[in-house]
Amino acid sequence: MKAIIKENNISGKVMVPGSKSHTIRAVIIATLAEGESIIKNPLTSEDCKSAVRVAEAFGATCEMKNNEWIMQGVNGKLKVPDNVVDCGNSGTTTYIACAMAATIEGATVITGDEQIRRRPINTLLESISETGATAFKTRPSIDAPPVVIKGPMEPKNIRLEGKISPQVSGVLISAPLLNGTTVVDVENPLEISYVKMTLDWMEKHGVHVEHKDDYKRYVIKGPQKYSPVNSVIPSDWSGVAFPLIGAVMTNSEVTIDGVDFNDVQGDKAIVDILISMGADITKDVENHRMTIRGGKPLKGVEVDCKDIPDTLPALSVIGAYASGEMKMTGLEVVRLKETDRVAVMQEELSKMGVEVEVGLDHMTIKGGRGFQGTMVESHDDHRVAMALMMAGLVAEGETIVNDVECANISFPNFINIMNAIGANIEILS
Repeated sequence: MKAIIKENNISGKVMVPGSKSHTIRAVIIATLAEGESIIKNPLTSEDCKSAVRVAEAFGATCEMKNNEWIMQGVNGKLKVPDNVVDCGNSGTTTYIACAMAATIEGATVITGDEQIRRRPINTLLESISETGATAFKTRPSIDAPPVVIKGPMEPKNIRLEGKISPQVSGVLISAPLLNGTTVVDVENPLEISYVKMTLDWMEKHGVHVEHKDDYKRYVIKGPQKYSPVNSVIPSDWSGVAFPLIGAVMTNSEVTIDGVDFNDVQGDKAIVDILISMGADITKDVENHRMTIRGGKPLKGVEVDCKDIPDTLPALSVIGAYASGEMKMTGLEVVRLKETDRVAVMQEELSKMGVEVEVGLDHMTIKGGRGFQGTMVESHDDHRVAMALMMAGLVAEGETIVNDVECANISFPNFINIMNAIGANIEILS
């Protein structure tokens, strides 16, 4: 499926769906809880549906109705899956599932789609193996799933690299099931906001983790029981980024509703980054909305992305729109996402006439020269697809983005939502 985008302004109100990161954690922890948990406003994206399938593979049930999911948990007693566990395109679900599988007496095979089968996993497997469990790749020479996990793990000291935060989250979520004290040491904690989100969900379900302010050491006493809860999923700041930059770049006035400025999601930082660049954004914290008056001149800034890696595609586009140079650092994790987003955004923006320089851990965009409409590739990466479609709104001529159906991974109905405020994106099968 390809999207055809022409230069256009947008206007109106947008409601961004629930957070993918929150929804996945809500599903997984409700799986471990005793009894019924209700998740309201879940994101019904492909990644979140993958999390539900994984939950059901480990013995939970999920009834999807209206705008809520009703989960029946297993009270910490996960079953050995009857079949290979397929995590789809969800890296977060994959890493957490590995740690869950390590708590079970029995072997679990975990895999995912083509992108997941390229995502690095060896450091997590090595850490799981330190606990007495068995963890190995089915393809010894390739650092990626499929993997085999055979538990049970024992409560011990576990060392984690920390570069890929869902690996840390997976161990933290699973350790309370063990009979004893587990100490987790993290060498290089990155994406800390996502770990904070995990800790918040654990506390909400009645499980406590002792940790230091630098997020390098965690002490988890077990066994602890996860209690069932009724929860509401806040809007997804990672998804907010795309209508936000679309509104900022075009001569538009857009209100985005349902945003929580006090939520733990790190990607909310994009609002203040854009304001520092000169964007006209009014935050209404009390009423959970913001209004963007677009078309203002922007100036590039320097941004450390180590804790907000998912914002890079959107920031790359806004950096190309702004005058001067936009420099992004802390990109080690960005290269380990669905794609190497640094290389991919350089490749596709270059096709649109944007000058991009990259290094191992930085990316500099020389902005203010505009975009040339052309054919670009999503690389089957949802955030790349949405970022390039927003670039098309201010490009000269016609922009064609191939394989845009991947946007459903994190933002279902993105194109319909954007078209409702005037983007006029045309879809061809």
